[in-house]
Amino acid sequence: MAEAARSTRRTGLAAALLLVLVVVAGGVALLLRGGDGGRVVLDGLRHRSTETVALAATGARRWLRDSTWPAAAGTPRGGADADGAMASTTAVAGAVDDPEAVVEQVHMSINNSTSRRNLGYLTAGTGNPIDDCWRWDPDWHNHRQRLADCGIGFGRNAIGGRDGKIYVVTDPSDDDAVNPRKGTLRWAVIQEEPLWIIFKRDMVITLKQELIMNSFKTIDGRGANVHIANGACITIQFVTNVIIHGLHIHDCKPTGNAMVRSSPSHYGWRTIADGDAVSIFGSSHIWVDHCSLSNCADGLIDAIMGSTAITVSNNYFTHHNEVMLLGHSDSYVKDKAMQVTIAFNHFGEGLIQRMPRCRHGYFHVVNNDYTHWEMYAIGGSAEPTINSQGNRYLAPTNPFAKEVTKRVETSSSVWKSWNWRSEGDLLLNGAYFTPSGAGASASYSRASSLGAKSSSMVASITSDAGALSCRGGSSC
Repeated sequence: MAEAARSTRRTGLAAALLLVLVVVAGGVALLLRGGDGGRVVLDGLRHRSTETVALAATGARRWLRDSTWPAAAGTPRGGADADGAMASTTAVAGAVDDPEAVVEQVHMSINNSTSRRNLGYLTAGTGNPIDDCWRWDPDWHNHRQRLADCGIGFGRNAIGGRDGKIYVVTDPSDDDAVNPRKGTLRWAVIQEEPLWIIFKRDMVITLKQELIMNSFKTIDGRGANVHIANGACITIQFVTNVIIHGLHIHDCKPTGNAMVRSSPSHYGWRTIADGDAVSIFGSSHIWVDHCSLSNCADGLIDAIMGSTAITVSNNYFTHHNEVMLLGHSDSYVKDKAMQVTIAFNHFGEGLIQRMPRCRHGYFHVVNNDYTHWEMYAIGGSAEPTINSQGNRYLAPTNPFAKEVTKRVETSSSVWKSWNWRSEGDLLLNGAYFTPSGAGASASYSRASSLGAKSSSMVASITSDAGALSCRGGSSC
């Protein structure tokens, strides 16, 4: 009887195998015929490959995040590429070799990868990939660190304090820059371990001296109305993996000629600071998102001295002269490795120039809303590559300030070879963009970081730029 049972099972398996072969053969025949059945199978294959690409992009990003190295003072930053090989000193730590080739994969990963978001709720689908990643979750305040998985552009690998504890700022004072009290913002940002820093209540923090940050920190203002104002502001110097989100930063002043602590084991003498809202100096993997910045003594966001792998997104800039400087000086060639994404920002009332001004490097200016400038919007001075895509440029009424672009103190015989392009931009009220360079797509591979949306969507994408009025218990 046992032998009979085994014979019966073998017969059943053979029949099942024959049935599978018949089904496969039928599917192949449908594909060869090219009929409706063939299209169904092909659509299934496309769906499967889309999912595979998204997962591959997510996996590659996770590997890069596990391979972050702190910056060393005075040295160019290096890193590992996706194959594990050491990057050259001119390559960007954490950046891909050909960003333009993987733009669609990255964009797909941001918008569609359920493994990355894993939130279990439907988004509103605004077209803003950062916001669609987290804002529509009514329980966002209970898993704040998921924000770190929503980054885009060249700074997308900035994880901040994602892998650390949550620290709550309860004390807005800043009485001692050398020995800060626990509970203050300064105490948190100088710690060695990763921290995700939040705020217990609304507060105005007036810093006596620069807030010198350590690596792997997030300052997350969501859920409170937090102003850093009327004193010193934020310095990100020779560190890596910093996220600044949801703050009002304004009326920053020069400070210095004082001792300031930068870690639990080190403090030192600081000379006079410029008075930037956010100063990025020799640092990488930096993300500044959903902040409102205005009226500071120098720049609102400046990135210099070999800084790279930076994203500036969803911010609202107002009432300022020199908004954003990217690059230390025309002679500082280490900035040739700089890659910065400027996306989904609103450049609003009272702005004059430098949105941004770029020296060396590669800059992706994508889906921003420029509603005010008095001199120019985008400038450059040392052969930067500027890739402007899907922005809305509304020129001022001044007939002599209609040009979006300005080559600073450079003759046309020099800048005519610089790679500056406008692709899909909406130019209003007489605005015009002066392109230059060869115009070949390959010229912009290192200045491409995500897929641009249509400029017709800019108003909705940027409608909530700046610090958000979020409260726990409802979508933000």
